[in-house]
Amino acid sequence: MKSKSIFFLIFLTAIQFSVSAQQPFAIDQVIAIIGTKSIKQSDIENEYLQIRAQGMSIYDNLKCDIFESLLKQKLLVNQAMIDSIVVPESQVETNLSQRLNAEINRIGSVEKIENQYKKSLNQIKDDLRESMREMLLTQKMQETIIEKLKITPSEIKTFYNKFPKDSIPHIDEQVEFAQLALYPAYTEQSILEVKDKLLDLRKRILAGENFAALAGFYSEDEGTAMRGGETGFLAKADMDPEYAKAAFTLNKQGDVSRIVESKLGFHILQLIERRGDQINTRHILMRPKPDPEAVKKVKVTLDSIAQLIRKDSVTFENAVKYYSMDQDTRFNRGIVVNPATGGTKFSREQLAPSDYYYVKNLKIRDISDPFESRDKNNKIFYKIVTLKFKITAHQANLKDDYDLMQDMAKNQKKTTVLNDWFVQKIKTTNIYIDSEFQKCNFSLKGWLKAGM
Repeated sequence: MKSKSIFFLIFLTAIQFSVSAQQPFAIDQVIAIIGTKSIKQSDIENEYLQIRAQGMSIYDNLKCDIFESLLKQKLLVNQAMIDSIVVPESQVETNLSQRLNAEINRIGSVEKIENQYKKSLNQIKDDLRESMREMLLTQKMQETIIEKLKITPSEIKTFYNKFPKDSIPHIDEQVEFAQLALYPAYTEQSILEVKDKLLDLRKRILAGENFAALAGFYSEDEGTAMRGGETGFLAKADMDPEYAKAAFTLNKQGDVSRIVESKLGFHILQLIERRGDQINTRHILMRPKPDPEAVKKVKVTLDSIAQLIRKDSVTFENAVKYYSMDQDTRFNRGIVVNPATGGTKFSREQLAPSDYYYVKNLKIRDISDPFESRDKNNKIFYKIVTLKFKITAHQANLKDDYDLMQDMAKNQKKTTVLNDWFVQKIKTTNIYIDSEFQKCNFSLKGWLKAGM
């Protein structure tokens, strides 16, 4: 794991500050000062313990690599402060909530994380807030340094030609596909059934039953049900408009909303805490079940459209434009975007199981039979797909994998530009390094000269 990267993003994987709380150091001395920022011995020890706890490789120079990563981070933060670069508090809170929610999902619940670290969730957030702010400042400063960076086709070709042949990346099989989607209608009866269930749960909560316990049992939002329906702190822009409207009308902790309809389905909400323009709620989500007759009608319609496309009576692209109800792909010729990469190619592991089952045996331009799927809001819909592009597993090359090589070459150039910036900035920044760490084998030799 020897670190040759520009710098570790030292946020200690969102929760690692707690290691120091559980294993306090007798003496936590300052071992470096970079401008107005400092590094303590515990900063290195915490990161080292976390790496070891994750089963990652331990090597002789690891603590020195961690130390240099922290030096780079503090140098970036120090320069950001000099340049009056700031990050909005709303961005700090949003990112903090996202990191904590990921950790809560990993551990299992808010209660478990509070028990493990013997702190309330708010105390954990308070402990992490400054680390998150520094991480975002670091990212913003890096973006400022490399914002004008460009890479030419000749640079990409040179990068590829110099790449060690035995280290060229292996590319898994990838596909690009398009879809035409239809949503089955819900009957009034199925909607009334969901509302009746939510009204009954709301009465039980108002009568004293625990909202979190009921959310864990009844909510159809798998992402939040495991933590009692809690969403974490979110701004209005990060929420469904109708959900946000209902959430921000709740006045005090424990208030419960009436039934709210959003793009996700139907909810009841409870206010946990409001902090400025951020709000933390828990909710119970339920969705009406599609009407069986409507499902049958949708499948028949999709099958008819597929037959028209196969007979060349209409192109898949035009059929998508005329019929598809999926707003995310309708105006993109039906082409599906990979949420993991932002591109349009999918490896087998990145495809939903149902998509893989129907795409794997298609030839280019073939049309699948109709099948059930789920959208990004986990709503049921039905679709037909066509295969637009497919590449077999192979070693990366410029012809088939130009975008990948472009990204790799650009990342290498970013590394060079940032390292050049570090070297120049070290010369003009007041830096102190404790004698114990002056023996480190740093990738940038200027640190030692600055610290002597």
